[in-house]
Amino acid sequence: MVPGVARGPDDWFVSTRTVASAAPSSSAPRWPAWLQVATSLVAGLAHAASIAWPFSDFLGQSAGQPVWWLQILALAVLAWQLGRCAHWRSGALLGWLFALAWLTGTFWWLFISMHTYGGLPAVLAVLAVLALAGALGLYFAVAGAWMVRWRPGGAAARSLLFAALWTLAELARGHWLTGFGWGGSGYAHPDGLLAGYAPWLGVYGVGALAAWLAASLPQLLACSPWQRLAMLAVLTVPAVARMEATPFTQSAGELSVALLQGNIPQDEKFQAGSGVPMALQWYAQQLQSSQAALVVAPETAIPVLPQQLPEGYWEALRARFATGDQAAMLGLPLGDYKQGYSNSMVAFKPGQAQFWRYDKHHLVPFGEFIPPMFRWFTEMMNIPLGDFNRGAVGQASFEWQGQRLAANICYEDLYGNELAARFAEPALAPTIFVNSSNIGWFGNTVAIDQHLGISRFRALEFERPFVRATNTGATVVIDHRGQVTAALPRHTQGVLRAQVEGRTGLTPFAWWASRLGLWPLWLLALGVVVVAWMKRRPSP
Repeated sequence: MVPGVARGPDDWFVSTRTVASAAPSSSAPRWPAWLQVATSLVAGLAHAASIAWPFSDFLGQSAGQPVWWLQILALAVLAWQLGRCAHWRSGALLGWLFALAWLTGTFWWLFISMHTYGGLPAVLAVLAVLALAGALGLYFAVAGAWMVRWRPGGAAARSLLFAALWTLAELARGHWLTGFGWGGSGYAHPDGLLAGYAPWLGVYGVGALAAWLAASLPQLLACSPWQRLAMLAVLTVPAVARMEATPFTQSAGELSVALLQGNIPQDEKFQAGSGVPMALQWYAQQLQSSQAALVVAPETAIPVLPQQLPEGYWEALRARFATGDQAAMLGLPLGDYKQGYSNSMVAFKPGQAQFWRYDKHHLVPFGEFIPPMFRWFTEMMNIPLGDFNRGAVGQASFEWQGQRLAANICYEDLYGNELAARFAEPALAPTIFVNSSNIGWFGNTVAIDQHLGISRFRALEFERPFVRATNTGATVVIDHRGQVTAALPRHTQGVLRAQVEGRTGLTPFAWWASRLGLWPLWLLALGVVVVAWMKRRPSP
């Protein structure tokens, strides 16, 4: 084979160097293309499983729990494969295949919303999931190609470049073209050895450290003692520090809450003859009878506009909380044909002339807004769709009994940089986050566990409790340490009553992300890439 010329798929995967050296080696073993492809796909699926383990009591892991060490090992396989590639095209292919398996294995449950509830033919729903995963995987294809093309010289440089490229791909996936960072690698670490970095670096920073560790593992024998020592320090310092360190935040007192989980069947939820009256009756009963200081109902708990409610229903809700010492937050759509609609939460409390309102900012593509040129696709489904109005970032919190309650709807808690905007004025920063969701679109799947993990990580980043009121689960209370302290059984109808301790003060992540967004991570990763490009050792 002529160096730099790929004659066939197998040639792309021929190793030009050993794991321990960056120098070309003609004695390195040949791997057939199918084995490289299979290894990349299996590693990608393992990476998906690490975010929320999908099996019950298998390999000592409970279903739905993150597995931090599996995430690092799975990513280490990709880093090892890229180190063996002979051509940048093979790096692009392996990076894309890894991402395709990882992302498909993460949000495969979109099939349920499109096919089971949306009525899209199964074949088209499968193709839609694969197309989304494949498109988002292009970021990682570019990262893999650059990693192979530039061939950094030493083990330390290779590890840094891999971490930088991985982080840039993650940031791009999570923010460009509306962003969809669901299943990001950092979400495998709310309980692991890297969790202590969350209030300092956020989920993308934790993901970058995990990527550096993953790239360092295959080079463990080749790297310097200093790099091995650095690996040990990265893994152990946070755990040791957390034993002695005091929290960044302080108690702001407790609030009693009642979180409502209606468990309204998703295929009936918006049906005028079944789900709508069922929801209106059950939620009205719970709102009227609750004794907690704050009662929270989930996203679109009231599935119709206020003007479409039965006569007297809206007035009775407002009158219920006009006096006394109780307040309520509930999800419903607001608007009209002329002004447009919003996916909103409203809140009632005594002495309030007008109800408090929060409008969802980060809308779901196809479900809440239709991307250009995709109306033909949404018209093939029976999901209630619309072009909703978008709320602003950093809307005011709902103040009640000494707490500032910051609302977020559905998957808005995925965007930590947007939640961070609420901390720009420390005196007005939220003391408690309130998430209102309906994951019923995705059935009884790992989507519930993945979303719970997202909320847990936000609690770690900001050292703020999260209360989550959902239609089918997970309806829980999460404390400022990211631990679930109370929960309802999933896919049951019930009320979760608990005490929540609000928090004041700023974590380092809240401080810098509220002022600079995620630009420090972007610039740091780009800086590593630029240095690597300037000192590159071009490969074929």
